[in-house]
Amino acid sequence: MQPVIASYPNQSILAKSYLDSDKLWVFSFEKIRRKGCISCSSYISFPSSRFAPNFSQLKTDAKNKGAFYTTRCFNGVLGLDQTCEKVEVDYEEISDAVQNGRIDVRALTLTLHDAKTADDMAELLKDYPYLPLQVYNCIIRRLGFAQRLDAAFAIVEWLKKNRTLNELIYNSLLSAVKISKRFYKVSEVIDDMRSQGFEPNIVTYNTLMSIYIEVGKTKEIFNLFSQIEVAGLSPSTATYCTILSTYKEMEDAHGALEYFIKFREKYQMGQLQRDSFEEDLERAFVKIETCTVKICLSLMRKWLLKEENNTAEVLRFLSCMDKADVKLDQYFLGRLVWVCTRKEHYMLVEELYKRSREPGLEGDLSVSVCNRIIWFMGKAKKWWAALEVFEEMLERGPMPNNFSFGLVVSNFIVLLMAARQRGIYRWPLKLLDKMGERDLTPSTKQWNTILIACSKVYETEAAVEIFQLMVQKGEKPSVLTYGLLLSSLEKGALYDEAVRVWDHMRKVGVKPNVYAYTIMASMYARKGNHDMVDLVLQEMAAARIEPTVVTFNAIISGCAKGRMGAAAFEWFHKMEGRNVKPNEVSYEKVIVALARDGKPKLAHQMYEKACKEGFVLKQRAHDAVFKAGGVGGVSVHLDDLGSYPVERRKSTQNKSNQSDFCYSSA
Repeated sequence: MQPVIASYPNQSILAKSYLDSDKLWVFSFEKIRRKGCISCSSYISFPSSRFAPNFSQLKTDAKNKGAFYTTRCFNGVLGLDQTCEKVEVDYEEISDAVQNGRIDVRALTLTLHDAKTADDMAELLKDYPYLPLQVYNCIIRRLGFAQRLDAAFAIVEWLKKNRTLNELIYNSLLSAVKISKRFYKVSEVIDDMRSQGFEPNIVTYNTLMSIYIEVGKTKEIFNLFSQIEVAGLSPSTATYCTILSTYKEMEDAHGALEYFIKFREKYQMGQLQRDSFEEDLERAFVKIETCTVKICLSLMRKWLLKEENNTAEVLRFLSCMDKADVKLDQYFLGRLVWVCTRKEHYMLVEELYKRSREPGLEGDLSVSVCNRIIWFMGKAKKWWAALEVFEEMLERGPMPNNFSFGLVVSNFIVLLMAARQRGIYRWPLKLLDKMGERDLTPSTKQWNTILIACSKVYETEAAVEIFQLMVQKGEKPSVLTYGLLLSSLEKGALYDEAVRVWDHMRKVGVKPNVYAYTIMASMYARKGNHDMVDLVLQEMAAARIEPTVVTFNAIISGCAKGRMGAAAFEWFHKMEGRNVKPNEVSYEKVIVALARDGKPKLAHQMYEKACKEGFVLKQRAHDAVFKAGGVGGVSVHLDDLGSYPVERRKSTQNKSNQSDFCYSSA
């Protein structure tokens, strides 16, 4: 018969085949360390029909393995303890010898699921009559998790008939009641426990308090706590943490903070009994302080997730924590930052970031938290604050990553427009220089986003320098990159430079797309070189690229900027001849071009045509027709133009700005 390991903790123990025992023997192995002997609660049992184990052989094997052990007969099988000499144990070496004979507690628990009475349990456990009580504790808890509380009670009834019980069995049974949430069994367990001569210990009280938390009986929890001292017991670390959890259940962060302050006063005055804590009193205090901070953090996060704006309440509570000298470290500050998602939380995020920069704070400020703050600042439209956070990362740390740079770039357009208004023309390049000093290289998409921003705010010079810097950094420009540079040059009226960039792009083998062709056609139309516009359209046809309505709108817009209304009108009809359907932008551009060129009748006719086709033009087209009629001596009545158009929000589909067209054409 193989030996049986009745229970096994973290360290395994030696199991050998002793086939000479007619009783169940359990050997308890202990480990010796410099600071004392620490029990491992590890057992080996040897069932057999023969005589007792050969102790001399067992002793020799243990010495060979470097083991120290005591042999003990459980349940008074022999009525005495036998002890062999003590030597050191090497558990790593011993664990390799464990191959067979283990009792699988999980499998054993499964066999007990259907037991209802002590007799059922006696039949199922007949092969394991003398397992250590620790094994039964484990089985009872597992039965609670499996919602088999009847089987757990049956084990206790069977143990009462066959073994000597202790408080641990009843605490395990009470824990099983809690796990299975059959709380009506609590009084039955306590009454049975007292009938067997056991009074509730501190573990019992802790379990009862946690049960009351689950059922929402907060008043009973404080009553139980007062009974602990009456019973002559001392609260443990778990007791204090359970009380704090009660305040969490009540959503009373101030109450939890005040309770911890009173506990700290007792600790500082030496009024706490060291023996009541499972570890050193100093470590217990740290655990309880951490538990307090976690509960306060959890409640603040809960406040922020509610529909109403509780930013002021959180800020006030943070002040209360400061007065109580309870500090949030970097980790907890970051947890609070991550739950801020609404614009109303801006003041709180600003305060949390300020606190995270305070010297002497435990922990390090993480890049992910800084990125979250930058993202939030952008969402709250605090773009310059987001930039300040990014620049502070560059100067003080933590070192930003490419994602940090991407977040800043995502706000680039707004920042550049603000920079233009403030006259900060060189700011984009300075930011890129700082990034280069930290070996942070933007991706191609990020470079293109910067060029889009420069194009939108007509920063042609900055766009050229950024393009050159991109090439110097070894980034290969794409067709989209060239198109963005062409757009900036076209808007800056640098036509010769645009032609050189166009020629260079084709020379290096970058094939133009519809976006690049559109920019060049618009540029030539603005210069009045319509032969080159035709040539561009021919090249598009040769490349099997069909001009879109955006292409013709750009040509018409170029004619309008050059005050060539007749040319714009001609290109409008060419667009219709190519079966490209005009849109609202097409009509608005040609109407403005005709009005500027002193052709009010044509402008009026085009306006009426657009209205008949169901287009609702902007106020700009309406005003252009009316003003052109007055200047040209043509009478245009407001009634003829219909009702005055209501200004609409800009449509994302019909934007005439070519830099918005770039990604859809890439």
